[in-house]
Amino acid sequence: MRIAVPNKGRLHDPTIDLLERAGLHVVDGADRKLYADTVDPDVTLLFARAADIPEYVADGAADLGVTGYDQVCEAGVDVADLLDLGYGSCRLVLAAPEDGDIETPFDLDGRTVATEFPTITRNYFDERNIDADIVEVTGATELTPHVDMADAIVDITSTGTTLKVNRLAIIDEVLKSSVRLIARPDVADDEKTEQIRMAFDSVIAAEGKRYLMMNVPESNLDAVREVIPGMGGPTVMDIAGSDKLAVHAVVDERDVFETINEVKGEGASDILVTEIERLVE
Repeated sequence: MRIAVPNKGRLHDPTIDLLERAGLHVVDGADRKLYADTVDPDVTLLFARAADIPEYVADGAADLGVTGYDQVCEAGVDVADLLDLGYGSCRLVLAAPEDGDIETPFDLDGRTVATEFPTITRNYFDERNIDADIVEVTGATELTPHVDMADAIVDITSTGTTLKVNRLAIIDEVLKSSVRLIARPDVADDEKTEQIRMAFDSVIAAEGKRYLMMNVPESNLDAVREVIPGMGGPTVMDIAGSDKLAVHAVVDERDVFETINEVKGEGASDILVTEIERLVE
């Protein structure tokens, strides 16, 4: 099975990290290559531009793909959206000069909008019955209103800082995006596809979680159980040759500090906290 992944840019490194954490280690690195093997002999990688990945998957050059939801929507191809991978979050917004006369999308009827995402932008205005002239550009979109190329833009933003620097105000949100695992429809239900989806999902589920282990006197077990937050009840095991019990639990990272103090107050000892690489629920 071939997975298309971003070959460069802000999505490349997080995607390679996800593959590594999911157990699909890349053989011989991932730099300056078109293809790469993984430790799974049935899984190979195809490195491509994020914008091209939906088309590669739809056309059969790859079975699965990892790319932004915005790129999937812009390509307009038939692929299955299997999993939100939780990184690369951004928004596609409609923005116009902050000192101009455009305050709503309807003010752009009969006017010009510049964007690197003509399909998404055209659909956005068509859904609102607004007759805007869509001009496709390939970079520096935020400059077009200031050089009389467009009255407004549709562009990606993460923090809004670039728009503010260029004196542009957000008029509306067009699309929310994050990185997705996509599949060609005919392989979306394959066993291997599900294995890969589950591996990625287990990495995501482990984010922000910690594994908490401690020894607890049997008489204090109920009190310790009461103060341990997390996923269901803790796992309790006998310790050979001891009157104590081993108690293990998965807790949110933000709860670790308070939980340690509380369980220690209830008689827990030998407390150990470790990171979790994967969590299969």
